[in-house]
Amino acid sequence: MGICHSYTPDGRCVSLLKLLLTNYCIYDCSYCVNRISSDTRRARFTPDEVAFLTLEFYKRNYIEGLFLSSGIIQSPDYTMEQLIRVASLLRSEHRFGGYIHLKAVPGASEELMLEAGRWADRLSANMELSRDSDLVQLAPAKTHKAIEQSMQQIAHGILDAKDKTTRGGKSPRFAPAGQSTQFIVGATDAPDADLLSKSATLYDRYALRRAYYSAFSPIPHADPLLPPKKIPLLREHRLYQADWLMRFYGFRADELTTPEDGNLPLDKDPKLAWALRHREFFPVDVNKAGKAALLRVPGFGVRNVKRMLQVRRYRSLKLEDLGKLRISVKKSQPFIVTADHNLAVQQLDSAKLPERFVPPTHQLMLSEAAHLAQTGDL
Repeated sequence: MGICHSYTPDGRCVSLLKLLLTNYCIYDCSYCVNRISSDTRRARFTPDEVAFLTLEFYKRNYIEGLFLSSGIIQSPDYTMEQLIRVASLLRSEHRFGGYIHLKAVPGASEELMLEAGRWADRLSANMELSRDSDLVQLAPAKTHKAIEQSMQQIAHGILDAKDKTTRGGKSPRFAPAGQSTQFIVGATDAPDADLLSKSATLYDRYALRRAYYSAFSPIPHADPLLPPKKIPLLREHRLYQADWLMRFYGFRADELTTPEDGNLPLDKDPKLAWALRHREFFPVDVNKAGKAALLRVPGFGVRNVKRMLQVRRYRSLKLEDLGKLRISVKKSQPFIVTADHNLAVQQLDSAKLPERFVPPTHQLMLSEAAHLAQTGDL
């Protein structure tokens, strides 16, 4: 309990001690169980206690780092000072070499934000809601302007550190793992299109490493404006898939949803749904198409495409070759042309093509049961 798991780009799992410095908060955000008007029991660590806990877990090889956030105590500046105190204790007094992720408190001074970047590997200023109007209604103490100002300060600190790189390749330490943000999914009626559009804007403006998506879960004595049931975790999963497509596959945010329905379909992954809506783009010849076109084929991953481009320099690719490259041939087959005869491509213009990707009945029943369990109806 209290240990979360994160994954590096190379697939390595990293265990982090995830703590709140305190669950007391002077803000009254309707969607937060720790809001000041909540009757939640309060607790608070001192910076020395958090440092002690981190070191003891680290020595026992339970964790590889610390993920530290906090409710707002007294003021944004005071809260940021307390978070910085934890990180500086670990780094300077205890020579802690593990990973540290700190919450960047919007509204804190630029000096404190730059100080935090000296000790932390990553900083995160959480956007929380995709529309500023929703934030005004549900979290009146917060604004997108203040949050983005903090992001801008962090981005400037990262760029400044890179500019000061010496001839020997050394640069001043400042948030070497970059910055991230988090969105709450489903707390308002904002569609997935708004979430993805906002994420894309933040990636472009502030060079974010990651946007995280967290499905809203009902809290005691909640505002009547909030949904009464849990948001399906599958929706959160689809947003992560779409986010991945934007970051690594060349998709734009506005391509992944439709004007008629701003939400991602839950029964298909976003790339497959796009392919079924844009059949005019296919079939793609795996032996002639460029990297950008190959990345749009359902079932083709970034590593798969890299391997295909290498192999086809020496020989033409057949269906059996794709299987050897661990590609999902069943998913990709209707959308591609290979060096051998591919009967499945004849289904491309068929109205029945979407039926090819419907799960078997027993799997569908299981997925429906899981959905009901998530939404509290089971």
